[in-house]
Amino acid sequence: MYVAIRDLRAARGRFALVGVVIALIALLSTLLSGLAAGLVDDGISGLRRMPLTHLAMEPDSGGTFSRSTLTLQNLTPWQNLPEVEASPLGVSFANAKRENGKTVSIALFGVPQDSFLATRKAAREALAGPDGLVLSSELRDEGIRVGDELTIAGSDIKLPVLGFTYTGSYGHVDIAFTQLNTWQHLYFGSDARGRVSAVALKVHDPSVLESMDATTGTETLTKEAAYAGSPGYTGETQTMNLIRGFLLVISALVVGAFFVVWTVQRTRQIALLKALGASTSYVVRDALGQMTIVLLAATAVGAGLGWLGGLAIQGGAVPFRLQAGPVLLAMALLVVLGLGGCLAAVRRITRVDPAGALRLVD
Repeated sequence: MYVAIRDLRAARGRFALVGVVIALIALLSTLLSGLAAGLVDDGISGLRRMPLTHLAMEPDSGGTFSRSTLTLQNLTPWQNLPEVEASPLGVSFANAKRENGKTVSIALFGVPQDSFLATRKAAREALAGPDGLVLSSELRDEGIRVGDELTIAGSDIKLPVLGFTYTGSYGHVDIAFTQLNTWQHLYFGSDARGRVSAVALKVHDPSVLESMDATTGTETLTKEAAYAGSPGYTGETQTMNLIRGFLLVISALVVGAFFVVWTVQRTRQIALLKALGASTSYVVRDALGQMTIVLLAATAVGAGLGWLGGLAIQGGAVPFRLQAGPVLLAMALLVVLGLGGCLAAVRRITRVDPAGALRLVD
């Protein structure tokens, strides 16, 4: 490592150049990690925060509420199961017109007043009262207040705002809770016949689920598996992962190309080291150690700048959420793939002839 450190000092301009490129890639990876987490959170945060463990839905619905319709025949066996808390759940999207004429989009969740999904006393009391809406707290920022009336588009039914609950969204739309019978009337009209989108489950012993689907005619999904049913969730996640993957591959190619060129330029120096008795493994460790220092330093700087930039973005209009886990994973992959790119030049190092040092003297 002595020679490697001396090289870093002697050719700091060249190493600074590749370090800047790696730092920029690390910065972009950090920002993309925050953007990916923000998009996911904006799409499923409301469902994620609901105190359920599983969802029973219509078979082959893929976790998409609009493709699932259940009846009392599906619900009753779940409610009679002692090891499980079960609650009917209706989910749909709607546009609601405010009194000033402005329109807001809401994800309408219909739940019974005694549902375990209503964890707060105020929410249960609101659902036990006259027909109305309990909105996500984020809708306060749009100037909506308790007592305002929202007109649901299509049915032209006016519902007062009864209160606000925890923040959350589904399918990038703020959630609004309402009584189940109100949701059924809005969605099915006068022909509801007890139909709902799904049965929310709070399972204490997962083993009881093994035979229930056949009995109830439903398909049971974990809450995490149901995330895929959120509009845009799968496409957004795959797109962001693909972009981050391309960035990591580009980083490996950049570092590998730099390392190959640098190795060619150091051929005589490597030959001299071997002529002086240095083993091939020592030379390889020296070269890889050199690039490890550059990779770690540049990645740390880039990730740090990306984190600071993310803090400035977070909380604004752009869905952005910083999470240490995904950022650290991306940085670790950046370092590992960068070193993988360096391995492309290892063969050249191992084949350097010590006799080349004699030509240096000539």
